Amino acid sequence: MKLRHEHPWDVTPQEAIAIQKRLRNLVSLQDELPETVRCVAGVDVGFEEGGTVTRAAVAKLSFPELELIDSAVARRPTSFPYIPGLLSFREIPAILDALQALRDLPDLMLVDGQGYAHPRRLGIACHLGVLTDIPTIGVGKTRLLGVHGGVPDRRGAWVPLLDKGETIGAVLRTRQGVKPVYISPGHRVALQTAVEWVMRCTGRYRLPETTRHAHRLASG
Repeated sequence: MKLRHEHPWDVTPQEAIAIQKRLRNLVSLQDELPETVRCVAGVDVGFEEGGTVTRAAVAKLSFPELELIDSAVARRPTSFPYIPGLLSFREIPAILDALQALRDLPDLMLVDGQGYAHPRRLGIACHLGVLTDIPTIGVGKTRLLGVHGGVPDRRGAWVPLLDKGETIGAVLRTRQGVKPVYISPGHRVALQTAVEWVMRCTGRYRLPETTRHAHRLASG
């Protein structure tokens, strides 16, 4: 896997913010997916040994069957502190190790966390997408920022997530009677398309199958 726009990871929080501000100009919010998507991947990260070890998991599923066809788990010492808004610097190095261990790279990645719905418009899904040039979508269980109206209680209903008047994501009801999830474009995927792909990857549960598989691997 050849990375685009490489940068150092051993940086201060101030240097990390400067890197985010530079990379956010490279994020594409347009649809640039392959003509045929044959495999989708879920990406999630957990921590071991009191947070000193980062455990990243990638689960690759066939599409449209959503059957697990490949997976990888990578561990490395945690080298960046927990700072909201800078989680990609804490988590991506291990994710890159896990991606490197796959037999083939996925056509699309659903990343546990935010994409464009981020204070500097470079959440982990955007950051990972820009580095790998793989289309990515952020699937957040909770809201990082922004405001929204009520989401109708029916499967597939969504409302815009807004920050200072800008639409930064979608608040999506994946199942009737459960809490919505927070969807935002990562890279090379438009918002409406991101919502559609999350729904295509979601079955009987609140979270997409990609996220569920990756979470089980990341949690051990």
